[in-house]
Amino acid sequence: MPTTPAIEARRLVKRFGATTAVDAISFVVEPGTVVGLLGGNGAGKTTTIGMIMGLTVPSAGEVRALGVDMARDRYRALGRMNFESPYVDMPHRLTVRQNLRVFGRLYGVAGRERRIEALAADLALEPFLDRPSGSLSAGQKTRVALAKALINDPELLLLDEPTASLDPDTADWVRGRLEAFRRARGATILLASHNMAEVERLCGRVLMLKQGRIVDDGSPDALIARYGRNSLEEVFLDVARAPAGEGAL
Repeated sequence: MPTTPAIEARRLVKRFGATTAVDAISFVVEPGTVVGLLGGNGAGKTTTIGMIMGLTVPSAGEVRALGVDMARDRYRALGRMNFESPYVDMPHRLTVRQNLRVFGRLYGVAGRERRIEALAADLALEPFLDRPSGSLSAGQKTRVALAKALINDPELLLLDEPTASLDPDTADWVRGRLEAFRRARGATILLASHNMAEVERLCGRVLMLKQGRIVDDGSPDALIARYGRNSLEEVFLDVARAPAGEGAL
């Protein structure tokens, strides 16, 4: 019996007035894989993630997550997936523990207190678990956001710039935890990032977006070879600087 894709987008379109943010993209993400979404600002990465989560309604096309049509029936899948971004803040007055309790309830997590304690130990949250979230440093907030993203042990994890603004040591720590979670859970991860070294390390496949379209698709090594470059960063610059429409799939 064929395995249900973790994500399946078919001719997915999103328009905001006269602006087309996502332009008829189609792709499939297989279970247990890590796929990167690369593209400059305005390429459509965050809008695509919003449609996969069911938070943004497509203008046309269809997107399924874990076999569920997210535009029509997203609540069947939301408990099995999660999202993390440093740009989405938690209520500042609540303590870290209180915030995690709230999200544990929202996701219907059984044994919430045990789960919070386990995450606190694994992600080194104990020193500030009972401090207000608004008093934390950027690195501490990132650890808390990761705990929130993992609280329901998701099958599908959507990440939007998860290590933005972090120092190299903290960013490396976050990547290591993500790798460990994926191996232990067999989870699928979709990662939007501007950090090329991060994408090369974590992703087995990369979707290159430009002006709302997928312009290339392949493993980091395959893309580097295809463009005759030495790194994914050089590939990214080639794609970003190419004339509009050039190289589109």
